Amino acid sequence: MTNLHLFLPELYLIAIIIILFLQSISKKNFSLKWLPYACFLGIFISIYSLQFKGILFFNTYKIDALSQFFKFLTYLGLSICVLNAFKNPALTSSVKKADYFLFMAFSSLGILFLSSAIEIFTIYIALELTSYSLYILVPLKNREPKAVESAIKYMLYGAVATALGLYGASYILVQKHTTFLTTLATQSWTWDSSALAIVGFGLFLLSFLYKLSLFPFHFWSPDLYEGTSNETATFAATMPKIGAIIILIRLISFMPSIELKTTLAIFAAFSMTYGNLVALVQKDIKRLLGYSTISHAGYMILGLVAGTPKGLSAVAFYALAYILMNLAIFWVITNLSQQGENITIDNLKGLYKREPFLAFVLAAAAFGLAGIPPTIGFIGKFLLLSSAWGYGFNWLVIIGAINTAIAIFYYLNLVRFAYTKETNNPSLDISFNCRLVALALSISIVLIGIIPQNILHFLINSVNQLIP
Repeated sequence: MTNLHLFLPELYLIAIIIILFLQSISKKNFSLKWLPYACFLGIFISIYSLQFKGILFFNTYKIDALSQFFKFLTYLGLSICVLNAFKNPALTSSVKKADYFLFMAFSSLGILFLSSAIEIFTIYIALELTSYSLYILVPLKNREPKAVESAIKYMLYGAVATALGLYGASYILVQKHTTFLTTLATQSWTWDSSALAIVGFGLFLLSFLYKLSLFPFHFWSPDLYEGTSNETATFAATMPKIGAIIILIRLISFMPSIELKTTLAIFAAFSMTYGNLVALVQKDIKRLLGYSTISHAGYMILGLVAGTPKGLSAVAFYALAYILMNLAIFWVITNLSQQGENITIDNLKGLYKREPFLAFVLAAAAFGLAGIPPTIGFIGKFLLLSSAWGYGFNWLVIIGAINTAIAIFYYLNLVRFAYTKETNNPSLDISFNCRLVALALSISIVLIGIIPQNILHFLINSVNQLIP
């Protein structure tokens, strides 16, 4: 294949997977200290690949600027998740660690495939690779019955969602006689001529709304976050969202004429309101973040229902914001939890004295998630809200603005406990590298919020290439 270099990010991760597989089946205890460095190298490979463009595998796999941007997000998230997972107390041997990271890498590979897939069954296979690998990761914390319970719920709900998605794909194939998105985009999508295909499109969309934790497909999210280990929750809270967002952007951009936007807007309104109201009364921070995720899924729909280059680029930008902010706050949770236990709001008391670096990262992430300037979260929410205004969804923008105000209370409550409450708990013992990663995440959240122009310009140009 002459265009094999276009597949470079995927080939690199496949090489990592092969090494991890060999280590997992080996009887010798090989060190895994090389893995974080290898993952961080993947970030630079994905940045280098931003210039690539082309079509692979019989027109089922598209390499463009947007796909490569999401591959960059995948490697960024994987690198932080791998560093975070080295602290997992459930991983007692190098063999078990190799198994754990192997499935984490497999799930990430599925996300890379999702980033470029432009054929429905290729998308479906990539989604399954992402999902089944994560099903294995979730119950690793087998000392906790909640981990097994959350894994079963996640698997059952996921099986239903993917089954409905497959049904939807079959309906599209029956009526349209093709599964290529580029071909589907050129065909008529009216209820008179394509009723079955539109129903199928809605069902196929459902699989990714489930991954996004959009109401009413959200039931798994709080239980999964609370029940699994802190390290696995970090991965589950961030990485699957990357794959869901890129596919939703492609589907909406390829088929803007489909009249499903009102339904999505109603789901978004319920998602923002329900997620924020329930998060107000949560004490377990991971469960709080589980409900917070539901509300953020609603915000992202704002850009999707607009369907414009500005709206879709705002969704892509918010994906970057969401990943950085959640990686940062889960980094705090993992380092604050010395024995792998779940952290409550009370555990944040006196954090500014116990570990100032973690307190600062918590504040930066919480301010970003609340949408307070000058963070990346503020820019992201502003872009999403402004993109939907004037396109028939002004009512949804108003609901989004009200929910942003509601969310400020429980996010800033985390900062209040960290900086104004006192405790007798001893200081935390964290490494220099941990502080370095924490500082890098917090600086990224603030710096991109101050100077987002270059990223926004890149994303708008990338999305413009998608619109037929």
